[in-house]
Amino acid sequence: MGAGGPPDRRYHPGVKGLLTAALVLCAAALLASGCGETKKAEAAAPAVAKPTCAYPAGWQKLANKVGVAVYCPGWLPDPLTSQIGGRWNNIDSVSKDRSYLIGFVWQERDEEIHINLRGYPGVTKIPNCRNIELVGGKKHVTSVPCFADSRGEKTVGGFRVTTYTVNQDADQWHLLYAWRHDGTLYTLSEHIAPPYTLPRIVQNMNRMMGSLVQVQPH
Repeated sequence: MGAGGPPDRRYHPGVKGLLTAALVLCAAALLASGCGETKKAEAAAPAVAKPTCAYPAGWQKLANKVGVAVYCPGWLPDPLTSQIGGRWNNIDSVSKDRSYLIGFVWQERDEEIHINLRGYPGVTKIPNCRNIELVGGKKHVTSVPCFADSRGEKTVGGFRVTTYTVNQDADQWHLLYAWRHDGTLYTLSEHIAPPYTLPRIVQNMNRMMGSLVQVQPH
């Protein structure tokens, strides 16, 4: 596919079970509404100031390189920051087709907070990824959508996003939002893993979407 392959890291053994159980319990309707816990938190939240990009230099450099607007998150779950090239930035990849992947990660013992932001300049269609399986002891390679199992659309932070729960490569075992702007597909995802539950991750995702700052190329 475009930007970046799967990062070299091990997942907590309970992650797959957590993802499956959480999706069954929360289901499509809850994801679409942000789950009850998230909805209550949003209703009680006070008005916030206009979001700002705390580390604009790296995002401006990225926008200039790919030639389209990029989205800098004004907020990330603690302790992450949005500094490209900073302590928590584990992936900074731009492919020949100008698609990009920017990742931020915190890991400690069996816990992980991992956020990915992607962009596909000039492309609005969901890209395909290579899926490798062992069939009868032989490697079997197929092409599958990079983002699948849509749970519907909703408006978050002024963006009309589609929620995907079955994703590939660096977004595997992530909850992912995808949206389109000016002929370009963008995504934001967060790994479904401790220390957060799925409802809290939905809350994080909604807050990150509301904090996005558009950075135009110069």
